[in-house]
Amino acid sequence: MRWIDLFADLEGQAVGLAAQDLRAEIAERTRIEAGRLTLAARLGGALGCEIEVRCAGAGTLRGRLGRVGAGWLLLDEVGGTEALVPAASVLAVSGLGRWSSVPPAATVELGLRSALRRIVRDRAPVRAVLIDGAVVAGTVDRVGVDFMEIAEHPLDLPRRTTAVTGVRVVPFGGVGVVRRW
Repeated sequence: MRWIDLFADLEGQAVGLAAQDLRAEIAERTRIEAGRLTLAARLGGALGCEIEVRCAGAGTLRGRLGRVGAGWLLLDEVGGTEALVPAASVLAVSGLGRWSSVPPAATVELGLRSALRRIVRDRAPVRAVLIDGAVVAGTVDRVGVDFMEIAEHPLDLPRRTTAVTGVRVVPFGGVGVVRRW
């Protein structure tokens, strides 16, 4: 073997090892970045897409992912219903594709309490499906740190004292989904 051939072979091996090291480093960095993803970031890549969400108590919901916040997502269901889903009730999500994206900071800062307070301001009647499958129908009157208070009444009647049949306090941990009526 000639010296030139020997050096050419050694240079070829060095280039191959460098390329192999680079591929290994890229794979490791990809695993590290994936390990830092939150559910909100994973969902953020599917904003505007049709997805399927399996929720405790509520079963499978299908629709367009409208917004994502800290601990919640808003799904525009087939049929025009809006479903506010606490992240704690999400059992599985399909239809996300490969992409992730961090939602805008202003959206992420809005927690479940903020989303529920919006419903209180709108005075919109809701159907809250609890994680055990029970349904509480009425108007959200108050939102605390870790609970919401629903004045129960028939959804076809406006929230009036005469229509209210009871008031139910629901801890956030017990909520599967809240749908506007």
